[in-house]
This record gives sequence, C-alpha cells and structure tokens, in this order.
Amino acid sequence: MHTSLLTSKSSTQNESSKFQLEKTVVKKMDVMGSEITVTSVNGQDYICLTDMVKAKDGEFFISDWLRNRNTIEFLGIWETVYNASFNHGKFATIKTQAGLNSYRLSVKEWTQKTCAIGLQAKAGRYGGTYAHRDIAFEFGMWISPKFKIYLIKEFQRLKDDESRAASMDWSFQRTLAKVNYKIHTDAIKQHLIPSLLTSAQTNIVYASEADLLNVALFGKTAAQWREANRQLAGNMRDHAQLEQLVVLSNLESINAVFIHQGLEAPHRLKQLNAIAISQMRSLVGVRSVQKLQK
Repeated sequence: MHTSLLTSKSSTQNESSKFQLEKTVVKKMDVMGSEITVTSVNGQDYICLTDMVKAKDGEFFISDWLRNRNTIEFLGIWETVYNASFNHGKFATIKTQAGLNSYRLSVKEWTQKTCAIGLQAKAGRYGGTYAHRDIAFEFGMWISPKFKIYLIKEFQRLKDDESRAASMDWSFQRTLAKVNYKIHTDAIKQHLIPSLLTSAQTNIVYASEADLLNVALFGKTAAQWREANRQLAGNMRDHAQLEQLVVLSNLESINAVFIHQGLEAPHRLKQLNAIAISQMRSLVGVRSVQKLQK
C-alpha cells in the first residue's frame, strides 16, 4: 500500500478548548484508498476519525463507537495513564451508563465532562473528530481488522518519512556550518593572526574566535558547556538545535565580514549577540527552517 503524502501545511487554530494551539501541522496519508488527515498537536499525533469512518461499509457513526462500554473503558484507561487532569468521578458516572440503549454520548460531552485529551472535536478547514494515534488505531478495528493493519503501516511510513527529512535538514545545516567555518577561519588567518605564530598560538586564536560565536549564540564558551554537560559526547554544536545551526552559519559569515572591516572583538560580540537574538526569535516563532527540504 502506497502512502500519498501531500504537501505539509501549517495553520493557526484559535480554539476555546484546552487544546488551543498557535500552530498545527497537517498532513495526509492514503489508507486503502481513503485519504486520512493527520495533525501534529504539540508534538502529539492525532488522526481524523471522521475521515476513517468514510472507509466503513454500511452506516456507522462515531457516536455508535463512543457509547460502547468497552470503548469507554479503553478511553478511561488511556486518559488515566496520560492525563493527570482526567476527571475520574465524571468518568465513573459515564461508565455506569455506557451500553444502555437510551444512552448517547458525543465527543464534545466526553471531553467537557471528563477533561479528556485523547479525543478532540475540531471546527474549521480541517474540522472533524480527531483521536490520539493510540485511540485512532483502536478505532480502526471498528472499521475492519484489515483497515487497522494498513492504518498502522501507513502511519509508520509517514513518520519514517518525517524522520528522514528532519535528519537531512540537520545534516545539511551542520555541513553548512562547517563550510562557513572555513570562510571564518580564513578571515581570522588573514587579519587576526600575526606572522610567525606557532601552531599552538594559532589554535588559541581560533579557539578564542570560536568561543566569541559560542558566547554570542549559546551564552557560554565551549569549556563552560563541557563542564556543565560532562555526560554528553561531542561538543555543544553537535547538540545544537536546527535553528541554532542556521543562526550559527549566519554568524560565521557575518563575523568574517566584521573581521575584514577591522572591528575589535568586543564590538563584534555585541553586534553578533544582537543578531543572534533577532534571528532566533524569528526562526523559533515561525519554524520556517522546517520547510528547507520542501
């Protein structure tokens, strides 16, 4: 079964519920010919049950699944494990009524009464009933056992693709930072290193300039980072976030220009720090760096 991955879209959701988000990443996958929407909510994946229902033969409603006693028990256990704010008192009341012919329960009622987080009823462009992937997989069995198997298979393919793309982004920016470092060290060699220096003296100058960038971006020198992170392998740049690597590559190029202009280190540090703050605010705010592979 081939997964059809449409272009990722980010949208701002203004919701009144506890699930309100500033940004929701929306993707699509194809499961047995049905297009299923997947949203990433604060790093947690939610799958659209409304889309899944369309793959069911015959008339079937989410409310039919939700009124089943086994469903309520499963949801209650899931919320107990993952939701510290789950209202167990309200859940106990709902559980006693579940399965009765006269009993009806909507997703909105379930979330409002129990403060549940596993199910969401969303309005707007990507509206519908969404469930955390654990719950969506369970719901898939109500469509058919075959559908559940392919749902899990295609979802895993989607996550593998995302992981590969993220790894390529990080590797690209790490390589870019290393390339710009060569430009940076060439400027140091030309303007800051006097003639006839020993290799040890040259390395000291390089280390000093590298730490100038470290302090401008990370707020600490390489030695200070190692002292605070003795349990970690590698250096502080190996553990940097993608946004930090983007800014670091920019700072290296900018610092090279400053060096050519003859600016003293204290003046360069102050300007580089201001640039780092401005760029990190922009990148963290819009996460545009995540689109580099698209």
